[in-house]
Amino acid sequence: MRPLDELVNERESALPSLIEWSAAAPDRCEILPPSGRNGEILSTLQVTTRSLLGAIAYSTGGLLVDGGYLRLLGSGHPALPRDIVGWNQGRSSGFLLVADDAVGGFFALNGGALGEDPGSVYYFAPDTLEWEPLGIGYGDFVRWSLGDTLSDFYASMRWPGWQADVQRLTTDQCFSFHPFLWTKEGSVERSSRRAVDVAEVYALQIGAGATTSRQP
Repeated sequence: MRPLDELVNERESALPSLIEWSAAAPDRCEILPPSGRNGEILSTLQVTTRSLLGAIAYSTGGLLVDGGYLRLLGSGHPALPRDIVGWNQGRSSGFLLVADDAVGGFFALNGGALGEDPGSVYYFAPDTLEWEPLGIGYGDFVRWSLGDTLSDFYASMRWPGWQADVQRLTTDQCFSFHPFLWTKEGSVERSSRRAVDVAEVYALQIGAGATTSRQP
């Protein structure tokens, strides 16, 4: 296990690239200040700050993209209390949860459990209950999150007035829809929605996805 001083590389940190991409992002991105646990979190991850994963974990409390519709986890902050290490405890095995969104979608870095492409990012879609490969690594995922194709990715997951609705969420919440989005009757426009703890939505959807995958 490498000590913290071998993981922190201020001269070659990926943070300046992150700041540059954030400033140019078409959708507002807020880079939150890091928490006092950032060293502990980086040590647990055992990645260096030369990588975007390490830079975000150590040098930020997380990122809020598009008014908090998309949340990238870092070391935690009052505006995004979940940190990338604590959030994964008891929730992931063979992958690392790195981000989530307001409609109950979850992004994970594959460690081998999701497919034969370790290091690739997957999206657990609330309308299919399946882990879908994005075909990119974490660094490209961050850049994609701050790019101009994010709105295309979420085009079917937004409704009239969604911006105002998202502003009423905390970053520990996401929307739960009824009928569920993975049912034939479910739709972000037609289903009713309410704010629910993101941990509850994750447990429900992962459990429902596992049940669905076992069905013939």
